[in-house]
Parts: sequence; structure tokens; C-alpha cells
Amino acid sequence: MKKIVLFIVFFIPFFMFSQTVKLEGIINDKSGPLEMANVIAFKKGTNLLQSYSITDVKGRYKLNLEQNTEYTLKVSYLGYTTQNVDIEIDDSENQTKNIEMLESNESLNDIELTYEMPVKIIGDTIVYHTDSFITGTEKKLEDILDKLPGIEIDDNGEIEVEGKKVKKILVEGKEFFDGDTKLATQNIPASAVDKVQVLKNYNEVSGMRGITNDEDNIAINIKLKEGKNKFWFGEVNAGAGMSDEDYKYLAKPKLFYYSKDKSVNVLADFNNIGEPPFTRRDYFRFTGGLRGSMNGSGTSFNVSSSDLGFTTAQNNRAQEIVSNFGAVNFSLTPKESMVFNGFSIVNDSETDMFVQRNTVYNESGIVDRSETTSKQKNQLAMLKFSTTYTPSENLHIDYDIFGKILKQSEKNDVISTQRSADTYLEEKPVSLNQNLNAYYTLNDKNVFSSELQYIYQKDTPLFNSIAQEQPFEIIPTIDQDFYDLIQNKKFSTSKFDGKVDYYYLLNNKSNLNFTLGTTISSQKFESDLLQKLEDGTIVNFEEENLNNDVDFYFSDVFLGIHYKLVKGILTFNPGLTFHKYKVEDRQLSTTDTNELTKFLPNLYARLQFNSSQSLRFNYSIITQFSDVNKSAEGYMLTNYKSLVRGNRELENSLNHRYSLSFFSFSMFSFTNINASITYTRKVDGIKSNTEIIGIDRVSYPLNSIFADETFTGFFRYGKTYSKFKTNFRANINNSKFNNIVNDEWVKSKTFTQSYQASVATKFKKAPNFEVGYQLSFSKYASTGSTTNRPFANLEIPFLKSFIFTVDYSYYNYKNDEKTYENKYSFLSADLYYQQKNSKWEFKLSGRNLTDNLSINTDSYNEISDTNTSSLYYIQPRLWMISVKYIL
Repeated sequence: MKKIVLFIVFFIPFFMFSQTVKLEGIINDKSGPLEMANVIAFKKGTNLLQSYSITDVKGRYKLNLEQNTEYTLKVSYLGYTTQNVDIEIDDSENQTKNIEMLESNESLNDIELTYEMPVKIIGDTIVYHTDSFITGTEKKLEDILDKLPGIEIDDNGEIEVEGKKVKKILVEGKEFFDGDTKLATQNIPASAVDKVQVLKNYNEVSGMRGITNDEDNIAINIKLKEGKNKFWFGEVNAGAGMSDEDYKYLAKPKLFYYSKDKSVNVLADFNNIGEPPFTRRDYFRFTGGLRGSMNGSGTSFNVSSSDLGFTTAQNNRAQEIVSNFGAVNFSLTPKESMVFNGFSIVNDSETDMFVQRNTVYNESGIVDRSETTSKQKNQLAMLKFSTTYTPSENLHIDYDIFGKILKQSEKNDVISTQRSADTYLEEKPVSLNQNLNAYYTLNDKNVFSSELQYIYQKDTPLFNSIAQEQPFEIIPTIDQDFYDLIQNKKFSTSKFDGKVDYYYLLNNKSNLNFTLGTTISSQKFESDLLQKLEDGTIVNFEEENLNNDVDFYFSDVFLGIHYKLVKGILTFNPGLTFHKYKVEDRQLSTTDTNELTKFLPNLYARLQFNSSQSLRFNYSIITQFSDVNKSAEGYMLTNYKSLVRGNRELENSLNHRYSLSFFSFSMFSFTNINASITYTRKVDGIKSNTEIIGIDRVSYPLNSIFADETFTGFFRYGKTYSKFKTNFRANINNSKFNNIVNDEWVKSKTFTQSYQASVATKFKKAPNFEVGYQLSFSKYASTGSTTNRPFANLEIPFLKSFIFTVDYSYYNYKNDEKTYENKYSFLSADLYYQQKNSKWEFKLSGRNLTDNLSINTDSYNEISDTNTSSLYYIQPRLWMISVKYIL
């Protein structure tokens, strides 16, 4: 029955539209068709826009118009006289009208004074006039972006344009919190947005445009409505409510100021309704903008985190989340050649979690059923200041300094069928990052760039475990009723990256690039293991194999050459980099030194079939090195049932990566197609040699004699019609891993698939809705699962001042053995009331109205060869009343 209902609902939009006729034709001049010409249809004698189109490479346009109606077509193209053509649409199925343009010296500026084209393309910039797409029910920037053709918003607030991630968001040309897309989409009021400009092939340095490959660099600039600049604007949102168990609150003030030479943004968010404005994931993701081009050097040397294994809230859902967030951002332009930017972010949050897990150890068949109660606290702060100096078109200098502090702790109470324990985790990472970049154009043939980065990091992770058993014979504990073990770590890192590039421009279509660079890293790592006795006495284990005192050095000096050629539709960019590496670690009263050289080729090739369709191929070899965490030979307790050590004999691994990507976006048919396949083969990969004793494991890393392989595929198809849009996407991941478990090589495989289809309406005045279906499969070594998820959302404006929205998802999770099945759903609803031109808005909200208690996830751990099914418990039903005042 559900499938029948879903089928009927899915196809309702195809039968809801009034009878329309397709008007199509070709726009050309005397020499042939014109691409990117604007065609707009108005009802004759009015300024009411009915439909619009942008011609494709063949000059074709297409309009959907109502039958038996007279229209005026306005056709415009830069450098040509605007054509006004009257046409009557009869009741025939299709009509054709070709239009020839005449050259003119007039610009399009005079035309734009009388009407706005909904979508306008100017070189690499797409301009969306948002009033042509919105319905008036939008609240935040993400609501607007989601309605623009070619733009998608994911669940994390990240933006994709034509299948590519947006790297930066600007407001009136100024950075909004370093261009962070999530903060922008969830905080900029929809009422302030006039135009959205998509900047493709974006490069902050004008002198580097066209020299480097910037196809993946996309930025968005938000143009504000008249009256939203040169004075303060914003909103204050406050609310209260209750769930089945507790009282709830929220307060979200936002304040913005924009003028020609300065901007200030102030954000705050205090709530306990389970909506974290800034998460631990955001903390580590927040790098700020497009810098960090050292990633293309062919070397991967990343400083590891504490690896304490903090529990992560699933989809930002947990039993309880309390958040206190504040942020300030500014931009100042004292003169045309100088720009200052900065921001500060603070966040204090507490999260309560309860998780039931069912873990199967594939080697022994042991099943561990556990319940974990966790309380997590996070306090973080980030501060950044940056400046850009451009005294001339030939010189561009950037400098920024970025500091991050995090204090995180987690208490866990684990009740298990195998072994129960209480654990405590704590880390206090601090990092300071400085960048200095300079770009200089000597003349038409010679361009220089220099990029320098220095990073300092330190952390003092702590892990504490209290259990009735101590299973590791390596640890000489004193017998107690409870074994209270404390693992201390302390490490610091100083890392310098620098490179100088010289570009010799052979002609407008080709150049040579010579690169000289280096990475130098120095790390200090210490650890010790303690036992706290019942009388409070601390026993420090002095054994050499339970302590670490390591000095670790890494250096890479490299010289590279790349050649770039543009020939017709082909861009060909091969390269070769020579690396000289040195790795040295000092521990256990000895010093190990390893030196090696590598020649690493790479290739980038692109076929640009037309301005909106391309096929790209990438190949690269990356040399991956481990840091001090993998080198320390002393054992460390990372979990109450896990003991690990490093291996100073580790060598580097080589990652071969092949990728093929296809991008197509047609403004003629509003069709967006993206597809990619990626194959990665890791040779001499750093894997784990694990001894599993019951549910406990002792492991250390080693280089694998077998190659790991990963194949991923992605496909997305989206099409926007006059009254609705459709989307389909598919993701596939097939991976093969190799590890040693109990002295035997174990080859594990994972295969995951996800498919999603949806259709959404785009009515200006009538109710709008979206319906869709998501189907996910996960297959692991000895088991798997299937999740079916139909979903729908509805938006109904009524009685001029009311808006009612509903968001519903249904989940059906079951394992392949059909021994476990969980069905649950989520229903959220909002009722808004705001009179026209009023600054007050009132909202009644309901969350988790189905009062669902938990959600399912499953995972595979290749190191211990285990499958885990988890049940995460979440907040109960919630009701809220809130008031918003628009400043």
C-alpha cells in the first residue's frame, strides 16, 4: 500500500500544470547562431514576466507559455539591438519563431533599467535575480539557493554548483567569516538578498587567472537589496517550549552592517533544542578559503589528531544538546590597495548520548552487546586576522594568522555482555597557523608566486579507564577489585611549508611552471601509563615498552616542472616532481634515519566541449608518510579493550589515484548532469597487525605486502522545469582492505550504495511540496543492511499572513539476515504568522512529532575485523513558540 501511495504522490506534479505550449526557435545574426542570448516573454502590454530562456551553443531557446495568449518577446545580446517581437500563442502543440539580431553600439545597461533577466551569464559569472525564483516563504540564504537552477545544498550546509563544491561565500564582495559556506547559508536572512552571483574559475589573485587550473574554484557573492547597505540590519529570534522531559529555549540574535569600505557581522545562538550551530566537525573543517595549495606537491604528511575516539552525534541528533555560540566578523578597506579581515568564534556545548551496540567479531564469532551512556563537553575558540595588499595590478600580497583552541572531555559508562567499564577522555589541542603569500607579474611572459606556511600545534590527550578486568599481560598491574588506568600523552608539532613558483608564458595558450619547495617538520611526543590504586596511590609503570619519549623529524625538498597547453577544446597539463625525503626518529636511546628520493608524475587533462560541458581526467601519485604517532614504539591504551604501539621501521606508501569527471549544465534546458569515477590503489599501505583476544586487541602498524583498492562512483541528474524540478543521484563505494589479524592476512571488502530520487514543485502562489525516495545498501565482510527512506516536505501559504511547513521522513532499516528490523519516522512542522511589511514574526514549531526514540547506523572496522550495528537514542517530541523581530 505504501508503494502505491508513494507512486501516486510522486507523479502528482506531472498532472497539476495548466495546458502550455512550447515556443522554440533560434537566435542568430548574419554570421550564425548566438550563444547566451537572453529571451524573455511578457504578457503583451504588461511587465509581467511569464517565461525566460538562455540560448545554447546552437542558438536555441525554449519557452513554455499558456495557450491562447498574446506575448511580447524581448531578445537581448551584448553588442546587439534589443528585439521586441509580438507573438500570439494558439492551442497548437508547439510553435517556432526564429529571430535575427542586429549589431548595435548600445550596451545592455539601458535595457536593465526596465527589466531584470532572471538568470544572466557574463563571462565566468552567473547572476541570479532572486525575486524571479522565490515565493516569499524563504527564511535563510539556504532556502533561496535551494531554489536556484544548478545549485544544491547538502545536509551540512555545504553548497554545490554544477556538481562542484563552493569554496567561499562573499557578501558585497567581502568575506563572510572567511567565506565559510555553512555559517553563511544558515545565518544570512533571505529578506536581505537581492542577487546571487556564482563566480566560476575563481581566483583571488587576478594575476594568476588563466595560468593555473581553477575549474574547481567556485565562489558565491551575495548582493544585498537596496537599503541593506550603509546601515545596520538583522533579526532577533527568541523562543521557549517543552519536550516530554524538560523545558526548552532558544535565542538567536544576528546583526549585520555593510558599506563600501567596511562590514561587520555579529552572530549568536543559545539553545537546548538539539540544533548545534557549530560542531566539533566544523572546528576541524574550518580552514578558511582557498589557500593551502601545498596539497598538490605530491607528498602527504599530515599531523595526526589525538585519536581518542570521541563519540560523534549522528546527524547532529542526541539525547540532549545544549549550545552557546557567538561569533564576530569584520572587513575593512581603508584604501583601495589594502583590505583587512578578521573573525572570532567561541562555542560552549554539552551533549548527552545513549547508544546500544551489537558488535560481531568475525574471526571468533563473539558477539558483544553493549550500552554506552556518554556526556560530552566542548569548549572552543577561533581567532583569525588577515590582510591583503595590492599596490598595483602586478603585485598581490596576503598574510593571515589563525589560532584555534579546543577543550573537550567525555565521560562514558559502558555496560557490556563481555566487559563493562567507565572511561574518561580529555584533550586540549592548540594550534597557530600563519600564511604569507606573494604573487608578482614581472611582464607578459614572467610570473612569480611564493607561498609560505607555518603551523604550531600541541595537545595533552588523556584517557582514563576503570574496569573490573585488566586483560593485557603487557601491563604489570597490581591486583585490585577495579583497575583504574590512566594514559597520558603529550605532543607538539612545528611544521613549515614553503614553495616558489615561476611561470613562463610561452603564449596565450601554453606556459611552463617550475616549482621549488620544501616541507620541514619537528615533533616531540611523550606518553606514560599509570595505575591509580584504591587508596589513591599512583603507580607509574617504568617499563620501557609502556613509555614513549620520541623526537621525530621529517623533511621534503622538491623540484617540479609542469607544462600547460590549451589546444582547441583540449587542456593538457602533465608534470613531474623530484622529491628528496629525510625521516629521522630518536627514541629508545637510538636514532633511526631514512633518506630516499622519488620521481612523482601527475597529469591533468580536460576536454571543454562548450562553455557548460566538460570531461576531465586526473592522475597522480602521492607519497604518504606517517608522523610521530605511528613511530612511537611504546604501548598506549586507546580504549579499555585496545592497546596499540607504533613502528619506527615504517616506510612510506604510494597512492595511485585515477579520476574521470563529467560536468554538464545547460541554461537552455536547465539540466544539470554530473558524473565521476575514481580508482585509488595504495601500495605499501600502512596497515595494522592485530592480535585479538576475545574482545580485546593489541596492534601495531606495518607496511602491507598487498595493495588496498577503492573504487567510487557518483552520478547526479537534475532538471528544472517551469513549475517543478527533478533530481536523481547515486553513490557507489567498493573497497578492499588488507590487515593482519591473529597472524593471518585478512582481506576485507565493503560495498555501499545509495540512490535518491525526488521531485519538487515551484509554484509562485500555490502550495509547494517535494517528495522523494532514498534507498541505501551496505555490505560488509559477513553481513549487511538495507535502509528504505521515503520523504516529503510541504509548504503552504494561506490567509496572506500564514505559512505552514511540514517535513517528514520514514526509515525502514533491516539487516541482510533479516534477524533485526527497525522502523521509525521523523515529522517536523512549523506555523509562521507575519503580516505584510511587519517586522514581527511568530512561529509555532514541532520537532520529532512522531516521538521516535532512536536511529540506526552500522559500520565495519577493518583493523579488528568487526561489524557493528548501533542504535542511537535521540531527543523526544518538542514543541516551541518563538518570536522574531526584524531590525
